[in-house]
Amino acid sequence: MKRIIIHWTAGGYYPNQTDLLHYHFLIDKDGKIHNGVYSVKDNENCLDGVYAAHTGGGNTGSIGIAFCGMLGFKSRQDIGKYPLTQKQCEAGFKLAADLVKKYNLNINDPLTIQTHYGFGKRNPKTSSSGKIDIVFLPHAAYLQPNEIENFIKNKVKWYMQQ
Repeated sequence: MKRIIIHWTAGGYYPNQTDLLHYHFLIDKDGKIHNGVYSVKDNENCLDGVYAAHTGGGNTGSIGIAFCGMLGFKSRQDIGKYPLTQKQCEAGFKLAADLVKKYNLNINDPLTIQTHYGFGKRNPKTSSSGKIDIVFLPHAAYLQPNEIENFIKNKVKWYMQQ
């Protein structure tokens, strides 16, 4: 594996069957981690069609982590009824740190931890271009969309040192 891509589901606080098919790990509002249908190993090579399809144009070699929530998000001022909780985000950041260690990923490589939004910005010719997850973290509302990826990377680094 070469990277972790962080998402929100744009759904409710708990994973549904579609979510479980598209992500390796999902974190509910209480911080509980749910395993998706596909294993991380399934995304080593996606040519067989049996993999977690979480990032258009970037599934091969990618681990997909999704925070359950953000259904109804329209803007920073209208975030919907299912805003991400700090508890679930912290659980997801810790999970990412554990996965970086488990798969011996280079945390200092700027592409090791990405958001779906960031991947789409860097890969504008993929179907991930224009995705808005993650452009807002309710518990860190001061962050601009282009700052969130670095915020997450720093949280993952912090958890790696604990």
